[in-house]
Amino acid sequence: MNDPISDMFIRIKNAQRAKQEMVRIPYSQMKHEIARALERSGMVGVSERKGKRIRKVLDLQLLYPEGKAAITEVKLISKPSRRLYSSYKDLHRPARGGVILLTTSKGILSSAEAHKEKVGGQLLAEIW
Repeated sequence: MNDPISDMFIRIKNAQRAKQEMVRIPYSQMKHEIARALERSGMVGVSERKGKRIRKVLDLQLLYPEGKAAITEVKLISKPSRRLYSSYKDLHRPARGGVILLTTSKGILSSAEAHKEKVGGQLLAEIW
């Protein structure tokens, strides 16, 4: 696995398409921060870290408001081969009504949170 972040998004997207209530992802602190940002934006439910040492996993509760999946598509913006950065002034609202996640000096934030905090950073993904 070359890119664990893209693997996380693919697991979430596939679980939503299969109408599962929970998805289990191998744990890392970065993935947990991404899950918290998705939780704050209302795209996923509760995220919990389970297990010990090498067997740590992250359990995410998936949401289906009005019977439709909360996450239907994920577009990765930065990739391991190409990192894209943006200042808070250049951040825009996603055209599809979703959320853009970015890493900042204040942690992983959505574009709206980053604009409010007036911090820019590396663009991770657009989720709708």
